[in-house]
Amino acid sequence: MGFVGLGHTMRLRHLAMALSNLPPHPQHDVSLEQYATEGDFAARWIAEIVERGDLEESTKVADLGAGNGILGIGCHLAGAASTLLVEIDPTCQHDYDGVEWLIGDVSEWKGHDVDLVIMNPPWGVQISMADRPFLEAAFNSNAKVVYLLHSTKARHIQPLAKSLGWLGEETLGGTFRLPAQYEHHRSREGGTKVTVWRFVRN
Repeated sequence: MGFVGLGHTMRLRHLAMALSNLPPHPQHDVSLEQYATEGDFAARWIAEIVERGDLEESTKVADLGAGNGILGIGCHLAGAASTLLVEIDPTCQHDYDGVEWLIGDVSEWKGHDVDLVIMNPPWGVQISMADRPFLEAAFNSNAKVVYLLHSTKARHIQPLAKSLGWLGEETLGGTFRLPAQYEHHRSREGGTKVTVWRFVRN
């Protein structure tokens, strides 16, 4: 299977491999809910964005709560004009040609020079409402479209988006694998159902 990226047909498998080969997410701070997005899922997601016409050669992308940058770098590989990776944990940062990093709290991102926001923020499992600063930053930005990965169980996202002038639709679903990365995990590996949302201005 392929999709149009970088002006030609890019194989989904090749994008997934490139993203899977990025430096791994350090995943050392449970309070930040640091869970890595898998390369296969990220590639499917980015292919969907391209096929919908939301990512073109002129598109400026911001990846909020970027982790190792897998989503933003995927957009870069698919042909984005510029990509900014916003991440509070400096140990996530690594050199990758063509992308920029903003190491700091998401509140430090001004949201002015952006067309597309993509993010897999903390869901608020460890700290209540931990996703709120990310959602507000995205919906108060100048972006034309916002893509968000969140738990399928979440019920607060659409009402918040609507209150800030955005309409949402579900675009992808799947199971997000949760390796036993932290001490509180009792099994070797778990999983949770996730939904990718696409939001546009109302």
